[in-house]
Amino acid sequence: MKNLNKALVSGFVGLAILAGTSSAVARGWKSESASTDETTLTRGWKSASVSTDDTALDYNEKIHLIFMREEEKLARDVYTTLSTMYPNSVIFGKIDNSEQAHTTAVKAMIEKYGHEDPNTNDNIGVYTGEDYGWYFAEKYNLLVERATISELEALYVGAFIEELDMMDINQCPQVIVDANNGINDVSECGWIYTNNPDLQRLYGSLLNGSDNHMEGYVRNIEKHIGKGNYQAQVLSQEQVDEILDR
Repeated sequence: MKNLNKALVSGFVGLAILAGTSSAVARGWKSESASTDETTLTRGWKSASVSTDDTALDYNEKIHLIFMREEEKLARDVYTTLSTMYPNSVIFGKIDNSEQAHTTAVKAMIEKYGHEDPNTNDNIGVYTGEDYGWYFAEKYNLLVERATISELEALYVGAFIEELDMMDINQCPQVIVDANNGINDVSECGWIYTNNPDLQRLYGSLLNGSDNHMEGYVRNIEKHIGKGNYQAQVLSQEQVDEILDR
């Protein structure tokens, strides 16, 4: 696995819900040094109230980890569906296997800390989380519907998911902030929040995977639109260009 030589830091103030629009304004970007075998990311910001106990997760860490379990499943489910929809586009089938590994890794972390897995039905497009299952079911349906437009649009869906995944791993997803749960800012969960070594390693690995996947999708998109023409959908263009080493 190649090093992830860039990292997202706090300062995001929006979230793209879907469609083909570019939104979610982002600020801040910091490079880091990562080992080749165990990705550790250097944070540009750290909450004063982060957990320092690596034997238990605090409430914010738990909520985010449970959320990410279904977000990684969302990626797997969409890519599996798109691999059937566009069998000649081999990238979907390759990456859905990786996303299966990601969602399994998040599940293992949830179980390690003694919490209940929100995913009680592993069928494609089914999300059973009590708090956010509705959100992922809606996302799945909208993303698949968008992908029916064309194979190129399906590739854009893949890149959209990877941008969204990197933002949501890094910080508290807006849908969590908007819930009445005591989490009031994007800085209050995610990779920029946690001080738990297990979560840091897990999120570093997930970010590294999303970086690789996004580069793959963009390469395929730019076969159609020309090299260097991909426009950010969720992150800032500056962040996307750094991910793509531009």
